[in-house]
Amino acid sequence: MQLSHTPHAVSVSFDDPNLVSAAGLVPTMRLAQAAGLQDLGDAHLSVPTDKGANAGAKVTSLVAGMVAGADSIDDMALLRHGGMKKLFSSIYAPSTLGSFLRKFTFGHVRQLDAVASRFLAALTGLTWLLGNPQQASRTPGVALLDVDDTIIEVHGHQKQGAGFGYSRVRGLNALIATLATATTAPIIVAQRLRKGACGSPRGANRLIADAVKQARRLLPAGTPVLVRMDSAYWGRPSLWAAIRGGANVSVTVKMSPTIKTAIATIDEQAWTTIKYTDAIFNPDTQQWISTAEVAEVAFTAFSSQKKAEQIPGRLVVRRIPDFNAATKAAAGQDGLFDTWRFYAFFTTTDPTVFNTITADTTHRGHAVIEQVNADLKASALAHLPSGVFTANAAWLVLAVMAFNLTRAAATLTGTGLAKATTATIRRTLITVPARIASSARRLVLHLPTAWPWEAAWTDLFNRVNDPPAPATA
Repeated sequence: MQLSHTPHAVSVSFDDPNLVSAAGLVPTMRLAQAAGLQDLGDAHLSVPTDKGANAGAKVTSLVAGMVAGADSIDDMALLRHGGMKKLFSSIYAPSTLGSFLRKFTFGHVRQLDAVASRFLAALTGLTWLLGNPQQASRTPGVALLDVDDTIIEVHGHQKQGAGFGYSRVRGLNALIATLATATTAPIIVAQRLRKGACGSPRGANRLIADAVKQARRLLPAGTPVLVRMDSAYWGRPSLWAAIRGGANVSVTVKMSPTIKTAIATIDEQAWTTIKYTDAIFNPDTQQWISTAEVAEVAFTAFSSQKKAEQIPGRLVVRRIPDFNAATKAAAGQDGLFDTWRFYAFFTTTDPTVFNTITADTTHRGHAVIEQVNADLKASALAHLPSGVFTANAAWLVLAVMAFNLTRAAATLTGTGLAKATTATIRRTLITVPARIASSARRLVLHLPTAWPWEAAWTDLFNRVNDPPAPATA
């Protein structure tokens, strides 16, 4: 592509009061209004002083800014350009929104959590965030609830709670739980911001319990829930929090002597070759040619504790050859755990539903939560903008609401955008330039001709202006 004019033939002037850079905010925030975001904020938030006045409108402004791409308080100024005041009311200045966030206490953050959970429930009823409810009620599949934490890097010595965690990066620790089905992309059902030096399992049991309860509210009755976690959450509090909520667990275990002893009892004939990295399927033998194998053995977690605290289940083990085995053998260190590298996880799933291979494949899918973490960090969580810890904790909750709202809007387009990243949805549906015109006392948005995603944008606009009805058709 080449410029069609010389530099001297082009001039620039920021002087059009009828232009907006993010016309996609119109249908998206209409959806948020239908889900009751502003009313929920007014009903549940009790932030004190004049800084907390009109809390619902301020929450809506912050979420709208994040949907449009804001990743700091100053970026909220993008809501106050061109003709935005013709499309929206109660647009607050960044300084006002910053003062609002800094008045939050831990209790107010929990109030905002309540807003987020109710907002997500409303969005789920208006869109296909968790698929078609009628189809789900006929053939309920397993819902996958993933739990993990991530370090959000911060800079500056006045950032409350910042510290060096397991990643050796100075930051704050965000713990999130995502929910997905076999046909839908993950949404975030619970979140907490913690100190940067906080260990991964600290307080995770409370978040897991909240996430399982929220999943039960959102899913059709009777839908089984499987909670997937990595080895950082291998412990009684995290597992029992999921099990008490009626969910099954699939948790990576740490290679303790007890686990190694259980692995050593697996018969050599029990190992099954699986589809793994660089595997090739042999049509003659109908088997995979692979270096990875799986097997399982009955296992009771925490067997050294009293019986009421023990958890019966299965230990599923994947092994691959240790390519350093020859070196170890030459040093006289050859043995079972020198020949193979083992990766094990504990699960309480029904073996008739999740056989060994299915359980292993399903557990490896836990890595999808890393994509959600990366998505958040590429959007509103690129920064934690305040020096006040509770303001940043509120910012995390708002970022989650923006994430879920963006994905909900994409599900109304009837296209592949339902599983796209936030950046893709924003580029195709949100940050679409438009010129505002008036005709017969109505506002008309003139958008670019030949916009590649015109059909998707139009579908979204039409769906939210019907107005939206519960997605049961």
